[in-house]
Amino acid sequence: MDLIDIGANLTHESFRQDFDDVLARATAHGVGRMVVTGASREGSEHALALAKASGGRLFATAGVHPHHAIDYDDATDALLRAWGSEPEVRAIGETGLDYNRNYSPREVQREVFERQLAIAADLGKPVFLHQRDAHHDFLAILTRYRDRLPAAVVHCFTDTGEALRDYLALDCHIGITGWICDERRGAHLRELVGSIPADRLMLETDAPYLLPRTVRPLPKDRRNEPMYLAHIRDEVARDRGETAAVLTESTVRTSERFFGL
Repeated sequence: MDLIDIGANLTHESFRQDFDDVLARATAHGVGRMVVTGASREGSEHALALAKASGGRLFATAGVHPHHAIDYDDATDALLRAWGSEPEVRAIGETGLDYNRNYSPREVQREVFERQLAIAADLGKPVFLHQRDAHHDFLAILTRYRDRLPAAVVHCFTDTGEALRDYLALDCHIGITGWICDERRGAHLRELVGSIPADRLMLETDAPYLLPRTVRPLPKDRRNEPMYLAHIRDEVARDRGETAAVLTESTVRTSERFFGL
């Protein structure tokens, strides 16, 4: 059974020169379908275009990352509503809060986060969520909308056990990346991942970011690709005391249900 990468930034400029080869390598390494992350107005449009041209292999999200919240306006809102209605777009986001870098003012981030949650609620689409150093505000806003949303995934989860329990209590899904393969900063995730129910756990590379440190040899450019998803699968399976085959099947089925694949 081929894996599903639920979060790959394939619109990133680093993939422009060898995009077809990236997809071919993913196939050769057992990654079948991928969800291309839309994280800006331009990126969401590009993600949708890639999905439309893929023959059913790629799907897309449409959203504005909190880093770009300052650029969000009524025209962007209207475009996200239009793109979110396209069959290739399977979730609204990447949206949420990021208080670590504060590229956009926090009050603007919160407003834009709510506007995108409202789009998802109106369209009946799941949400693809980002949270960094903003758990309290993020949870408060998400809680207000959660019963209007069909599903929600906290992508690239790297937070605490308390945060994980809060998200699971809200019936959220959890996306795990190559962060768990980092022995320096991912050790706590190796302890937490076993407490995520199988029907709430999904896998993602977040390519080209977060290259798993278990990849050998490491590519010279340190660019992550969907082809490396199996390294994340293997680490998560080991930490959960499961076989790779069991984890593959459970995460694929969960991803299919979440994104309607």
